[in-house]
Amino acid sequence: MTPRISLVGLLACATLALPAQTPLAYPTTRKADVVDNYHGTQVADPYRWLEDDRSAETAAWVEAQNKVTEAYLGQIPERKAIEGRLTRLWDYEKFGAPSRHGKAYIYSHNTGLQNQGVLYVTTDLKQQGRVLLDPNTLSSDGIVSLGNTVFTEDGRYMAYSLSKGGADLNIWKVRDVETGKDLADELPLGRNSVGGWALDGSGFYYTRYPLPKDRSALTGVFKNQQLFFHRLGTAVDKDAVIYERPDQPDWGFGAGPTDDGRWLVIYQNQGTDRRSRVFLKDLTKPGAKVEPFLDKFDATYRIVGSDGDTFYVQTDQGAPRSRLVAIQKAHPEAAAWKTLLAEGPGRDVLGSVHLVANRFAATWRIDALNTVRLYDLQGRLEREIALPGVGSLAGFGGRRNHTEAFYGFTSFNLPTTLYHYDFATGKSEVFRQPRLAFDPAAFEVSRVFYPSKDGTRIPMFLAHKKGLKLDGTNPTLLYGYGGFNIPATPGYSPANLAWLEMGGVYAYAGLRGGSEYGRAWYEAGRLKTKQNVFDDFIAAAEWLIAQKYTSTPKLAIHGGSNGGLLVGACLAQRPELFGAALPAVGVMDMLRYHKFTIGWMWKSDYDCSDDADGFKYLMTYSPVHTLKPGTKYPPTLVTTGDHDDRVVPAHSHKFIATLQADQAGPAPVLTRIETNAGHGAGKPTAKQIAERADQWAFLLKSLALKLPVGFGQ
Repeated sequence: MTPRISLVGLLACATLALPAQTPLAYPTTRKADVVDNYHGTQVADPYRWLEDDRSAETAAWVEAQNKVTEAYLGQIPERKAIEGRLTRLWDYEKFGAPSRHGKAYIYSHNTGLQNQGVLYVTTDLKQQGRVLLDPNTLSSDGIVSLGNTVFTEDGRYMAYSLSKGGADLNIWKVRDVETGKDLADELPLGRNSVGGWALDGSGFYYTRYPLPKDRSALTGVFKNQQLFFHRLGTAVDKDAVIYERPDQPDWGFGAGPTDDGRWLVIYQNQGTDRRSRVFLKDLTKPGAKVEPFLDKFDATYRIVGSDGDTFYVQTDQGAPRSRLVAIQKAHPEAAAWKTLLAEGPGRDVLGSVHLVANRFAATWRIDALNTVRLYDLQGRLEREIALPGVGSLAGFGGRRNHTEAFYGFTSFNLPTTLYHYDFATGKSEVFRQPRLAFDPAAFEVSRVFYPSKDGTRIPMFLAHKKGLKLDGTNPTLLYGYGGFNIPATPGYSPANLAWLEMGGVYAYAGLRGGSEYGRAWYEAGRLKTKQNVFDDFIAAAEWLIAQKYTSTPKLAIHGGSNGGLLVGACLAQRPELFGAALPAVGVMDMLRYHKFTIGWMWKSDYDCSDDADGFKYLMTYSPVHTLKPGTKYPPTLVTTGDHDDRVVPAHSHKFIATLQADQAGPAPVLTRIETNAGHGAGKPTAKQIAERADQWAFLLKSLALKLPVGFGQ
C-alpha cells in the first residue's frame, strides 16, 4: 500500500512548473489495496478513499488538484477576454413567465448579473410590483438559491424551498404574500418536496424521508419516503402521515389536490422508472382512506384534470408516444377509457397537456421540435400556436378557470421571449423580450439527421455563424445527454453564444434514452441497451467530421450528470476520435453509484452491479473501469462540486485520478472542483461565468482556436 502523502507534499507537487508541451506533474493520488468481489470477479478500487469527501486527506487532494488546474488555466492569456465577453452576454434582463394565484401574478426577474433571480408579486402586469423574495439577501456570496414555490389558490400564502450551493437538500418555509413575512412553519433540512395546498389554504401536502438522528449524515441513502399533511400553525413533528409503504422502501410519492379540491391525487414512482401508480383520497369525506386507482405499474400516468368522478389522464399505456384519455373512477380498466387526444402519427409525441381556460393545451414534439395545439374538452382541435423558428416553445400552465396563459420561445441564438395568450381572442402578444448585446441574425440554427451505428435516424441541432465553410477546420462542441426520458431541445445559453462568437459550431444530439420519439426511443437507451446512447454520440462525432464541419483535432465533447457519464464512456471507448472532453458532474463509477444519496433510484435506467448480469454489462462501459493504462487521451477538464449530493463528487474524483494515472500522452487531464457547490441548479451567476470561462479557455488552448479580432472588446 502506498503511504499517504501529506498536505504539504501535495501542495508542493501542485506548484511545479507547467510547461505547455510536456506532461503535467499531477498531485500524487494514493492507491489503496481495496478489492471487491462481484459475483466471482475481483475488481480493484484503489481510490475508494476519495469517496469520503469530508476527510482531511480528500480536502488536501482537492486543494492540490485545483492548484494545478488554476495554474494551467491561468497561463492562457485569452481567458480574461473570454470571461469579459461572457459577463457582457450574461448581463441582460431575464424574466420568468408569470403565474397567477388569486388576483396576484408572481414572476422572477434578474437585472442581468444578479447571482439569483428575484421573485416579484403584482396585480397589474403593466407594473413591476414589489419584491416578494430576494435570495441575494440571504448570503453574501449568492450561494443560497430559491428552489420551488407553491401557492395557495387565493394567493395568500407561498411555500418555498431554499438550498445552499445548488444542493438537493433543502428547507421549506411559508411566506404571507401580502405582508412579505414568513410564518413560523418550516420543514427542516432534508430532501423535501411540497406538492400542493389544501383548497382552503389550511395547509399543504409534502413528502420527506425519515430524518436521521444525526443531521450531519443527510448525505446517506434515502429510502422509505412518506407523504404528510402540514396544517399551518402546528408543529412539523405532529404532521399526519397521509400515506406510506414501509413494505416498499423504494417507493416514492408525489401528491396534490385536483383543481376543485375534491380529490387528493397521489403518484407513486420507483426510482427514475417512467412508470407510475395513481392512488386517490376523497377529501370531501372525513376519514376517507387512500384507494388504488391506476395501480398496475404498466405505464406513465398523469392526471391533467377532473370532472366529478371523471379524470383526464395523459398516459403511454397502449400508446408509446402518449395520448390523453378520460377515465371513470368506477371503471379504471383500459377497455372503458375514452380517447380524447389519440397517439400522434409517425414520430409525433404528445409531450405534455394542461387544462387551462376549460381547454386542453397540448405540447406536441415533432422530430424533437415543440408546437402547441389547443383542443376543446371533447378533443376537437381549435388552433395551433406556430413556432417562429427552429427552437423550443413551452408554457400554457395555469388553472381551469383562467382566461389567459403565458408561454415562451427560445433557441440557441435567442434568449426566451415571453408571450401572453388571450383565450377569448386567440391572440398572442409579446410580453417580455430581452434586449441583446448581439445580433441573433448573425447565426444560423438548423436541425439535421444522421445515421447511428445500427442505422437508426438520430436528430441533431446545429448552431454556428452564418456563412460557415465546411472545410473541416471549425472548432466544434458536441453536447449530449441521452437518458432518463429527457429530450434534447434547443435553448439559449450566453455561454454557448460566446462559443459561437468565438467561431465555434455547437451541436446538440437527440440520443436514444431521451423522450424525443416516445417510449420506444427511451427503452432503446437504457439498461442492456445503454451502449446505443454511446454509439449515437460517437456517430454524431463521425458525421460532423465526414460532413467537414470539423475534424478530430477540432472536436470537443461535453455533457453533464448522465451526460457526464456519456462523455466519460465515449472518451474511454474512442479516445482517438476527440480533440478535447468536458465531462461535468458525471456518473463515472457504475459499480457503486447506487450506494450514495439518491443513486439507487437510477437502477431503472442503469441496472445494478448487485445483479450478476447487471454487473457484467456495467463493466463494459463504466468510465472508471474502462480507462486503459498507457493510452493517449485527449485534453480533458472534469468539473464537479464538492457539495454535490446528487452525483457525489467521488465519481469525478475517482475518474480523474484514474485518468491521470493512465494518461500516456502529453495532453492535460485536469479537474476543476467548485467549492460550496452542488449539482448545478441554483449556482450563482458569478460562479457560472467563472466556470464557463475556464472551460472555454481550456478548449481554446486544446483545439488551437484563435479568438476573432476584437473579441471581448
